[in-house]
Amino acid sequence: MKLGIVGLPNVGKSTLFNAITNAGAQCANYAFCTIEPNVGVVAVPDARLDVLTAMYKPKKTTGAVIEFLDIAGLVKGASRGEGLGNKFLSHIREVDAIIHVVRCFDSADIMHVSGEINPASDIETVNLELIFADLEMIDKRIGKDSKALKGDKSLAAEIEVLQRVKAALERGEPARAAAAGPEEKAVLDSLALLTTKPVIYACNFSEEDFAAGIAGNSRYLAVCEIAKAQGAEVLPICAELEAQIAPLEKEEKELFLAELGVEQGGLDILIRESYRLLGLISFLTVGPDEVRAWTVKQGTKAPQAAGKIHTDFKRGFIRAEVIGYDELVAAGSMAAAKEKGLVRSEGKEYVMRDGDVVLFRFNV
Repeated sequence: MKLGIVGLPNVGKSTLFNAITNAGAQCANYAFCTIEPNVGVVAVPDARLDVLTAMYKPKKTTGAVIEFLDIAGLVKGASRGEGLGNKFLSHIREVDAIIHVVRCFDSADIMHVSGEINPASDIETVNLELIFADLEMIDKRIGKDSKALKGDKSLAAEIEVLQRVKAALERGEPARAAAAGPEEKAVLDSLALLTTKPVIYACNFSEEDFAAGIAGNSRYLAVCEIAKAQGAEVLPICAELEAQIAPLEKEEKELFLAELGVEQGGLDILIRESYRLLGLISFLTVGPDEVRAWTVKQGTKAPQAAGKIHTDFKRGFIRAEVIGYDELVAAGSMAAAKEKGLVRSEGKEYVMRDGDVVLFRFNV
């Protein structure tokens, strides 16, 4: 699971990446500081693991993870090869979702590529380049399908879908905003279009503006309007502040945030929102050796979830012994939960739920 952090140069992408991962990505005040994408893997915050670790005292605890890519700053004309051009766009194709960092802060010390802080204009610049790249790809597929149409009439439906999405792109709308059923989605997925990827707009504020509250901030409201029209999400954040608190221990971080009147860090929210945006859930396994969270898509059935642990679990699946996290904690132990009849035996058609604590039975 990969998320790409994108945006214009000098909007705070690498600062945010550093705060998320503590990976020490290079961060400097000039365009194309990032050439090859920096990569960092971070755990998804999950308080349930802390509770289960206290219950089971395992040798280790392992959380679900997300991989972040800090992708080079895009400039106008990237779809035609400007800046890092196609290299930038190819890196975006590799990710499952996009964190689009939008600059909402003023600074005389940090240059802006267009000389003006205008989030709406910045978003348009990035999105148009993605749209142009998608239009080129759709035109190529339409041309290919049209040539093959005489021998395969089934392609007529695909061409109709492509023409409809092309019209949306030409109106300046991302492909994800175009209504699509399962068959249409399959066509778009086969193209790996850039604008079908889910997006979170991360509005990057200065410490002063962030502390003052951004509910009525005109730049933030402008981004919210754009996101609403596109079916995207918005999250206000202060990358500089997050970078300052990232190295702190959990207790120090909570105290620091409490002094600012903030309940939880923006990074924790960003990571969880990214997880939710991709339609992911976590099931849990517990024991003296390890307490662990496993990532699966919503709608995953028990055998496929078992296969995340080991392919033999899926191949020889017999049943899953399942209890909800809240029920297990309330019971105090798995043994007590079994005595109360709270542990269920589920078969191959069981659809996993977020927070399921599971023991898979298998035979190979």
